[in-house]
Formats: sequence, structure tokens, C-alpha cells
Amino acid sequence: MKSPLAPGIRLVTSFSRDSWYRGFILFLTFLFYTAYHLSRKPISIVKSQLHRNCSLVIRPADLNVTDNDTWCDWTPFDQDNYQTLFGVLDNSFLVAYAIGMFFSGIFGERLPLRYYLSFGMLMSGLFTCLFGLGYYWNIHSLGYYAFIQVMNGLMQTTGWPAVVACVGNWFGKGKRGFIMGVWNSHTSVGNILGSLIAGVFVSSEWGMSFIVPGLIIASAGILCFFFLVEKPEDVNCSLPQHHIVQENGETEPLLQNGNGSINGAISTETPEIVEEHSEAISFFGALCIPGVVEFSLCLMFAKLVSYTFLYWLPLYISNVAHFQPKEAGDMSTLFDAGGILGGIMAGLVSDFTGGRASTCCVMLIAAAPMLFLYNYIGQRSLGITVGMLLLCGGLVNGPYALITTAVSADLGTHESLRGNSRALSTVTAIIDGTGSIGAALGPLFAGLISPTGWNNVFYMLISADILACLFLTRLVFKEVKGWCGQISRARGLREI
Repeated sequence: MKSPLAPGIRLVTSFSRDSWYRGFILFLTFLFYTAYHLSRKPISIVKSQLHRNCSLVIRPADLNVTDNDTWCDWTPFDQDNYQTLFGVLDNSFLVAYAIGMFFSGIFGERLPLRYYLSFGMLMSGLFTCLFGLGYYWNIHSLGYYAFIQVMNGLMQTTGWPAVVACVGNWFGKGKRGFIMGVWNSHTSVGNILGSLIAGVFVSSEWGMSFIVPGLIIASAGILCFFFLVEKPEDVNCSLPQHHIVQENGETEPLLQNGNGSINGAISTETPEIVEEHSEAISFFGALCIPGVVEFSLCLMFAKLVSYTFLYWLPLYISNVAHFQPKEAGDMSTLFDAGGILGGIMAGLVSDFTGGRASTCCVMLIAAAPMLFLYNYIGQRSLGITVGMLLLCGGLVNGPYALITTAVSADLGTHESLRGNSRALSTVTAIIDGTGSIGAALGPLFAGLISPTGWNNVFYMLISADILACLFLTRLVFKEVKGWCGQISRARGLREI
């Protein structure tokens, strides 16, 4: 009697060759961008170590100091304007990132993604390590650390347009919101791992808080060089269907409302795959794609809020709740954990409803009062702190995750492009580049406003959330109008 096939082998063979490749690419790109965010996080953890409350620190007996208030601080961050200096470091990175992002997409379309990503990760690893080496080389020059931040910001721009373009090459539009919602958790996973790794070394040798993440992203770059497959056709896999062409010659999205139908009804025509164009789109051509400008401006304010939390939340928790640097860093990871859940929920809801803009708008509206409550009652008890951080993280990062992934991929494969998938990298760069302007302004404003009180920082964040929602008004109206039309047609069919 022939023995049945082993359960594990049955599981392996139940998936097609295409499915294995798609899963492998999804995993690889998840790993790569986790490494990118992991290497960005240490600066927010180390801030509270560079400037400390020295009156609470036990001074070594053999240490002769003249200033009891700043003896434990790292020069030049031992001055009263230390928050402004931290803002300089944040903005050195973020302004360079915002400017570089607009050019990165153009390069990403014209260069092999495997080489582009590998180079970017190796160089990001180098500059992250150089920041940490400043501790061991006893460097106290603000110019040195600002220059490292500028170069690291430029190198980090290689990541996002390239990984989104790669995933967009492999996956069609059908369940894009859910797939990319899960996939985009790499942002929060990277932030969490970066916080935990930096927290291990921050109180003893803060230089290692940068060197270890730097080595990790450099290793990811080597992995990318040896294993990344840019397009399905490179390994003889089937191409994803982004759009179909009807017999009357009109191009329609493959899935317009997330439930497998077009305009609420099942199409009976035989679909024809749109022929792909190889010509790269221009910057202004990408701007003319419907929805790109609105989502870009929305992301600018949504990312302002998200990155202010990314760079200032550990210091806020340390100052307000009086946690030690490591504990404050660990607590801040709850905001990112909430972001994972928020991104997945945003993707699921937008897939089901077909309303990307409406999903973002509802979450942004809900985020505003939650930020207000967190500032006023968030530190009353540990349970309230945990719950509010998770909730705020989900509502703040949900729209941000949806716009930078599913929305960018939708617009980059918009029906008006008639199959030109090479537009994806440029569209992604425009949206994320505009968002990065907000990412640069948020920490800058936080550094300028925080000396007047943390309440004012939160008022600024709430205002940014409301503005982000307002930019989506036209698109939300269009989606609601479409839903009303579908309901009317459905009622008409039932009456017939």
C-alpha cells in the first residue's frame, strides 16, 4: 500500500510556483523596509540620553565637574537650547529625505531596482554606523552629526519608491488594500525593533544604538543584491492584472469596488490584458493623474503627525511621565503596535467599501479627539497610557499606511496610464516626497513649540489632522456619490 504524501509536502505543493514567488517577494521587501525604519529610530531613543536630568544620576566619585546640572550630558546637547539642536538633527535628515524623494522615484524607474535598493541600504548602514561612532571617537560637533543625518536622509530615499514599485509589479489591484495593509506593518515593526535594539545600549554605550541597526540594514542590502526579483517575467511567472479592456475599448480597473464586480454588476465580456508600455512617465505627467495631488497634500499633514510621534514621543513620555530613557523607548513602541492594527484595518475596510479616501477621512476625524484625550488623561495610569497609545497609533498611522501603499499603487497603475506600470515609482515618490515635507516640519515645529508647553504641540498635531482630512473632501464626495449611484441601480434592478 502506497503511503500518503506527507502533510508538509502537501501544503507546499498546494501553492503554485507563482504564489511562492509572490510570497517570497512580499517577505523580502517587508524585511528590507523594516531595516530602513529600524535604522531611523535610534535618534529618538538616544535623545533622552544626550540630555538628561543630571541631578537624578549618580555621579562617579572620581569625576571632578564644575557644572552639576549638565555633567552627564553629551556636548553640544548640554545647553538650554538642546531641544532646538535636536530639531536641527531631525530636520537635517527629514529635509534631505523630502528633497531627495522627488528625485528618487525618477532614478528608481530608470535604474535596476535590485542595484538601487542594495546601494541605498549599504550606504544607509554606513552613515548610521558613522553617527554611532561619534560616541567612540568622542566627537562633539553638531556639524558632524547634522552632516551624517543629511547623507543618511538622502540614502534612505532609495527605499520607499523601489519597494512599492517592486510589490506593485507582482500584485494586482484585487486585494491590494489588505495585502499592503499587512505588508506596510514593516514601518511599525521596524520602529519597534529599532526602539528595542537602541534601548538595550542607550544607557551604557549609546553609540551601539546606531551601529547595530546600521549593520542590520547593510546586511539587508547584501541580501537584496543576491535574492530580489524585480518583475514576474524575470522568472517566467504570470503578470498581475491591474486593468481590463472592455470590448468597446474602454479601460476599467480590474476591481473597482472591492467585491469582484465593476459598477456593482458582473461583467460578461472576455477580459483582455492591457499591453504594458515601457516609457517612463514625466514628473508633471504623474501629477496630472486624478487624485495624486489630493492624496499627496493629505499625506503631508498625516505624516507631520506620525513623524512628530516617531521622533518626540519617547522624550515626551520621559518628561511627562518621568520614565527612564529605556522605559520611555519601550513604552513608545505601543504607538507603533497600534499602527500595525490601524494599517491592516484601513486596508480591509477600503477593500470592502472601495473607498480609500473615505476610510482615511473617517480615521483622521477620529484621531483628532483621541490626541486631545491622550495629552490630558494619557498619563493617569499605566492601563490608560497603554490603551491610548494603541488607539492613537492606529488612528494616526492607519491613513498614513493606506496612502503610502495601496493608494500609491492604485494611482501608479491608474487606468488613465493604460498599463504603464513604470509610472508607479514616480507616483509613489511624489506622494511620499510631499508627505516627507510634513515629516520634516512636524519635528521642527515640535522642537520650537515644546518649550512653551506640550499642550501646544498637541494642538498643532490636532490642527494638522483636520487639515489632512479637508484635502480629501472632493474625493470623499466622489466616492459617496458613487455609492449612492450603485444603491439606486441596485434598487432599479430589483424593481425590474
